[in-house]
Amino acid sequence: VLLPQLVVSVPAASNCCSSCCPPGCTCEWTDWIDVSYPDSSDRNSGDYETFENILKNDPSWVCAKVENISCRAQKFPDIALEDLGQKVECSVDRGLICNNSDQRPGGMIQMPVCLNYEISVCCVPNLPECFPVSPSTTTAPPLSTTLSLPTSTT
Repeated sequence: VLLPQLVVSVPAASNCCSSCCPPGCTCEWTDWIDVSYPDSSDRNSGDYETFENILKNDPSWVCAKVENISCRAQKFPDIALEDLGQKVECSVDRGLICNNSDQRPGGMIQMPVCLNYEISVCCVPNLPECFPVSPSTTTAPPLSTTLSLPTSTT
């Protein structure tokens, strides 16, 4: 019996609505990315599918803006992250972070180490028309007045 694929998806604030984006500016999903593997013998290790690590692994990788992200365990692709019993961060700001030191034995995973995870991100193309520059408004600094009061000497 195949279960439907469940992934955590965290939408980010978008620059435009789906019907008003310039042509070619809607985000596109990447293939599954897996650039890090947890070291089960090191409690200070984990699985770090971060955008920084992806870029270190593939300097040609370009994702101008992450609109959405899906994260899954590589060996359990059809099981929702919440059901795996591991403490994992899956965010459009950083990617996926799993620290071995945060894991406890129990649930589906009997070892206190991170599973190997992979992510797919929905990227907005790096095109100028996808990132309109909003006119900057300048505000005049508040005026300050210094009032000198006469001093009396008696």
